[in-house]
Amino acid sequence: MAAVAPVADQLVSYFYALLFVRHPALRPMFPVAMDLQRDRLVKALLTAAEHMDDPAVLSHYLRDLGRGHRRYGTQSFHYPAVGEALIGALTRYAAEVWDAETEAAWVRTYTTISGIMIDAAAEDERHQPAWWEAEVVSHDLRTPEVAVVTLRPDRPYPFLAGQYTALETPWWPRVWRHYSFAGAPRADGLLAFHVKAVPAGWVSGALVHRARPGDVLRIGPPAGSMTVDHASDRGLLCLGGGTGIAPITALVEDVAGHGGRRPVEVFYGARSDHDLYALDTLRRLQRTYPWLSVLPVVDADARFPRALRGLGSYGPWDGFDACLSGPAGMIRNGVEELQALGFPARRILHDAVEDLVPYAY
Repeated sequence: MAAVAPVADQLVSYFYALLFVRHPALRPMFPVAMDLQRDRLVKALLTAAEHMDDPAVLSHYLRDLGRGHRRYGTQSFHYPAVGEALIGALTRYAAEVWDAETEAAWVRTYTTISGIMIDAAAEDERHQPAWWEAEVVSHDLRTPEVAVVTLRPDRPYPFLAGQYTALETPWWPRVWRHYSFAGAPRADGLLAFHVKAVPAGWVSGALVHRARPGDVLRIGPPAGSMTVDHASDRGLLCLGGGTGIAPITALVEDVAGHGGRRPVEVFYGARSDHDLYALDTLRRLQRTYPWLSVLPVVDADARFPRALRGLGSYGPWDGFDACLSGPAGMIRNGVEELQALGFPARRILHDAVEDLVPYAY
């Protein structure tokens, strides 16, 4: 990986060139504008390779990935073509360190990766569709760049609080982006998402500035493991930054729905008071549930949660699990802070495995 990092862009471009020249029938499965896709597939494969020695993380990540790829129309016979292109690109751009042993290791790795994904997709196909259609029923602009979008799926949609899914808009076909559910499952079946329009974010921009009630989106299957273990009475330390507060709110609602027997401490980070758009909702929950504590943290340098230099003084955290949601940098910093406080990895939950891989992809 060190050998190919300086030529990451060339490797990604060559990967897709090989894939589409050798297997042109696959091209329609990808967005027309490939700059929207760019490195997502390659990065996912390299993320999996990075975690080959961590079976628990690898299996969960790949099973979610395999289920999610159903929405693109991916079939089991497509996987050899992708593996062939990946090996071809690595062979070209890691030529100085590539040998027969390295190639054999990558073939074994990709065989493992694809096998887990194929099996997960086949199992998933027996239980649920590749996607749902969902109508926008409300669009609440909380700030000039943040909207709460509420959808009504066309059929029952089972998920767990803390999970996420992928959305596709009618304006950018075959371009899917991940968003967390902003609440626990509701009796009326509606699904809410917090979306922030980001620069060059075609999907997020469309959802914030263009979507209106009556529009119909596609929604993929639920994924993610940042969920509450209701068999445990351990407390929850929740760090949510920006729109990452959405799944944290869902977890709070989930604890409340199961009787609220555990303490929940929420630290809500944003760059300014204006960006704390969900604070009123959290404070309303705090007034209702005595086991819930909410602390807003404004950090203009966006270093949350490092701004919580006294996080240890808010504890003790011996009887707590931690949940983190927000930008990748925030989660990376949060994991470091929590580990410094003595949290073992098994008690730190987040769903940003791919975004935390330290490659130039």
